[in-house]
Parts: sequence; C-alpha cells; structure tokens
Amino acid sequence: MISIDNIAVEFSGQTLFSDVSFVVNDNDKIALMGKNGAGKSTMMKIIAGVQKATRGRVHSPKDAVIAYLPQHLLTEDDCTVFDEAMKAFQGYFSMKHELDALNKQLATRTDYDSEDYMKLIERSSDLGEKFYSLEEVNYDKEVEKALLGLGFERRDFTRPTSEFSGGWRMRIELAKILLQKPDLILLDEPTNHIDIESVIWLEQFLVHQAKAVIVISHDRAFIDNITNRTIEVTMGRIYDYKANYSHYLQLRQERREQQLKAFKEQQKFIAEQERFVERFKGTYSKTNQVSSVERMLEKLEIIEVDEVDTASLKLRFPPAPRSGDYPVVAKDLSKSYGDHVVFRNASLAIERGEKVCFVGRNGEGKSTMIKAIMGEIEFEGTCGLGHNAKVGYFAQNQAALLDPELTVFQTVDEVARGEIRTQLKNILGGFMFSGEEIDKKVSVLSGGERTRLAMVKLLLEPVNVLILDEPTNHLDLRSKDVLKEALKAFDGTLILVSHDRDFLRGLAEKVFEFKDKRVIEHFETIDDFLERNRVESLREMEV
Repeated sequence: MISIDNIAVEFSGQTLFSDVSFVVNDNDKIALMGKNGAGKSTMMKIIAGVQKATRGRVHSPKDAVIAYLPQHLLTEDDCTVFDEAMKAFQGYFSMKHELDALNKQLATRTDYDSEDYMKLIERSSDLGEKFYSLEEVNYDKEVEKALLGLGFERRDFTRPTSEFSGGWRMRIELAKILLQKPDLILLDEPTNHIDIESVIWLEQFLVHQAKAVIVISHDRAFIDNITNRTIEVTMGRIYDYKANYSHYLQLRQERREQQLKAFKEQQKFIAEQERFVERFKGTYSKTNQVSSVERMLEKLEIIEVDEVDTASLKLRFPPAPRSGDYPVVAKDLSKSYGDHVVFRNASLAIERGEKVCFVGRNGEGKSTMIKAIMGEIEFEGTCGLGHNAKVGYFAQNQAALLDPELTVFQTVDEVARGEIRTQLKNILGGFMFSGEEIDKKVSVLSGGERTRLAMVKLLLEPVNVLILDEPTNHLDLRSKDVLKEALKAFDGTLILVSHDRDFLRGLAEKVFEFKDKRVIEHFETIDDFLERNRVESLREMEV
C-alpha cells in the first residue's frame, strides 16, 4: 500500500493543488483524469519521486518498486534492443554475480576464525536466502514475449536502440517496466506511440499480470478496459471514484448537479439575509439581529461548483465539392526499400463518401500507402487520386509546415472562409487554445500545440477527401470528441490511420488491414474486425 499524504504544489504564487491525500492499494488500476494544466502529470512525477511537492509526502513500503514511464524520454544507449530490455532484470543478475563472488571467496579462503570470514558467511547467507527465494524465471523468454507483444520483430532484437525512433524507444522502456513487475506502474500517455494490437496486448498485461497501476491517457477505450478507479484532479483538489472512466462521467455529472442545486439554494438564502440586513439596518430594536446576520454572512463558506466544459462546440467542415465516383484508387501497387518489401500487388478502390481506416502493426505500410496516394514516393503499379479530388492531408509531421511567424489566430484566420470566421475563437478553444494563447506565435508553441493547430487549420479548408495519419495523438478527450463529430458529418471521403479504437468506433465503416506485405479489405466495423482478429490470433497461438 502506497499513501499520498497532504501533498501540495505551489509556484509563482499560484496553487496547482493542495492537501491532496489518497491511498493506492495493491491491485488498484487508477485513471488520473482532469483537464490539461490541472496537475495530473505533476502529481504522477511526485509519486514517482522525480519531482518534489511543496508540502506533504509520499509513503511507501521499504522494498516497494515504483516504475514510471513519462511522456518523453531523453535516454540514449548503444546496446541492442534485447540487451536494453534485459536491463529490467539487472537487480537479479547483480545479486547472482555478487553471490558467485562470495561463494568463490568462501571456497578459497582459509581464515575460518577471522571476523572478515564470518562477515562473508553472514552476507552470503542473507543474500542467498533472498536470491533462492526468487521465482525461477526464463528471462530470455520473458523479454521475448514483452518485445513481441509491443510490436517488435525478432529481427529487431539484435539491432542497436539508436536505430529506433522515439516512439519505439518508448516501447523498449515500457517493456523494461513491465518485466520488472513493480508494485506500482505509473504510465503517462502510454498508447501514443503503439499500434492497436500492441495496445490490446498492453491492456491484457495490465489487467491480468500487473499489480497497482496509475495511468494518464486520452484513449477512452484503453482506460475503460484497464481501470477500476478514477481520481479526478480539478480546481486544486481531487475526487475519488470507485469506477472506470465511463461510469465516472455519470457520477461526476450527478455530483455537479447536486453542487449546483446546493449553490443555488445557498445563493437564495444569502439574498434573503442580505434583504433582511438592508431592510432593518438602523432599526434600534433589530440591531443585535442585524449584527448577528452580518457576522454569519462573513463566515459563510460559499459552495463551489466544479468547472465543466459546457461549450457545445459543433464544428462542421465546409461543404465538400463533388469528386468523381472513386477519388482514391490503387492497383497492383508494390513498394520496397532496398531488400525490404513493404507490400506487394496491393489494390484498393475507395468510393466517394466512404469512411475507411487503415490498421496494422507499425511498419506494415499504412503511412507508406498514404505517401503513395499523395505522390510523395516512387512505387510500382498505379496509384493516385481520381477526378476532381481535393485533398486535405494531415501527416504526422504536419506541424513542421506551419509558418512560425504567424500567431495561432492568424494561422487559422488566413484559411477560414464565410461565417465560420465568427466562430474561430470557439473552435480554437475546443482544441485547447484559449485566452492569450491565441496571440502566441507558432515559433514558441510545443510540438503537441503545433499538431493541434495544424489539425484546426485543416478542418477549415474546403476539401472532398480527408486523409488523416494519427490525428489524435496530441488531442484531449474533448478535442477528440469535437473532431469525431465533425468527421461523422463530413460529406466527403475519409481515410484514417489511427490506433485509437474509441475514435474509430462508429466512424470507419470499412477496414483495410496491412499485414504480411499484403493489404486486405474487410467489409466490417473496427469492433467486428478486432473481435474476429483476436479470436484468429488465439487460434494461431494454439497451433
């Protein structure tokens, strides 16, 4: 059991949160929720011990292991993927190495009556008792299972970690954390860099093998599937619910309605008392009563109503100009990089108005197919856009194409047309730009902020084909909901690459699966595809 006792964080005269206390029990799976800036990541860093609270303490048992996966990694190593993952068991191997050295000394030394020899026996006995009590584990097999589960191929095991992108290095760190089997796992946006199959594998691991978990995530399906408790950080305090995210939303709404009712009743009471004071002030016979009421009003603690996003932002794309019947077509398409074949003889035809998704493990060719459609790479076969196809394209590097000298508002104002220009501030607010932030220059924005701004800009341009490659990575739950509703109402053609099941649910009506150098068309929803794929995978494992 780990306890967080009265922690507070203050900086520059501002209080982020104060007097926060809760207990993490052995098998708790906790979602840490709250709007951006509420202090979720700060609280997680304090629990992990990488940041200090202004006041308060985190108490944990002496031998408790707390493992933390931050949003961004700064490590650089030159060893192989397998060797880096094997560092999860460094404690075990260090213990074994020391025990072997102690036993060697005991076997060769002859000063049996000396104090040093007795100390060697004592250390060897203590260490041996601890070492031999450990469960016997096939460490190579455990590392292999974790790496394969998180999307690595066996051929990747011997490659240096320096060859991998930040997202893949994040997976290596995640594998190390899971292999340590810590008492508490802290995960800050763990699904941002892994594909759907790896997300499902991670869910199963956290539910069935992990001990306590605290997670920050904007992937609704992921947190619903793994958590049994939700802690909301809001207005400097927390609310603790014994419920997963979806149930928490209902309970939070009920709580806010009760707060609002109590607030209105209190305001009515205050108004009545103030009228009494106003009416009888200066009346000699009522002097004591008036003074008593005034003192009572001064001491009265005003009921606070939790902040909530009540803005009903409805974003609609501009009407799509009519395209040809098949705005996107590929036939017998093949692509290789040297000896590495991405896919071969792939064919697809996407009809006007269809909403489809590309799924598959990272590296199977989803983004490569999009680049071929957009004419950004060379390939064999035919591939391209149909008659009158006007494309809005959101790539993972889209943020780099923004003009750094423009402000946030200027960036969207230059592409907006018609009456939607009157809603620009509301639209920017829906994507987490509000107040003075809209006057910031693009050059000072973070990577995530630039990505969100690039998405807003895209939504304002009149197109009839939308191609979105991982559009939700830097969006919070509300922004994702705004985008999803806009895409549902979009009357053009939509191609989505995403690992976010909840986002794809009810949006994509057809699935193109990229697997084993092939592109396979499935006439089914993402839920049907995942359920069938899970069963097929289990059958393959049984063979």
